[in-house]
Amino acid sequence: MKDDEPTPYEDLVNVPPRVLELSRRVIGLAIAIHRELGPGLPEEAYELAMCIELREAGIRFSQQHLVEVPYKGVIVARVRLDLLIEECLVVEIKSVEAITPIHRVQLTRYLHILDLPMGLLLNFNVPVLKDGIRRIIRTQSNHP
Repeated sequence: MKDDEPTPYEDLVNVPPRVLELSRRVIGLAIAIHRELGPGLPEEAYELAMCIELREAGIRFSQQHLVEVPYKGVIVARVRLDLLIEECLVVEIKSVEAITPIHRVQLTRYLHILDLPMGLLLNFNVPVLKDGIRRIIRTQSNHP
């Protein structure tokens, strides 16, 4: 790593501690789900399992949360987030061969619309879940 490159977690300094702690809890729940169910199921199975775990943990969330997309003051689309947790963390659940750049851009767009600092992409279609976890941080350099 070059001296001028950021460290892997340097961008987390701009994320509120509450959001970081919540993301750690959600990742822990996701790991428990993955240990039990393993890879290869449809996204809906992991999403419903996550809802069960969130309820049991006493964490507030909205499933398939509707978000309006504005353009010049007009709502041009309505999209659904998999999970909006505690009104401060977006979680998008995937069961795909690999997380692609468009998955990252899509989550970044949601963070911008909701004015939130961080979201999680969780790809359950991997042998070890830690390889399927991506934190997406909304920074000033992200395009609006």
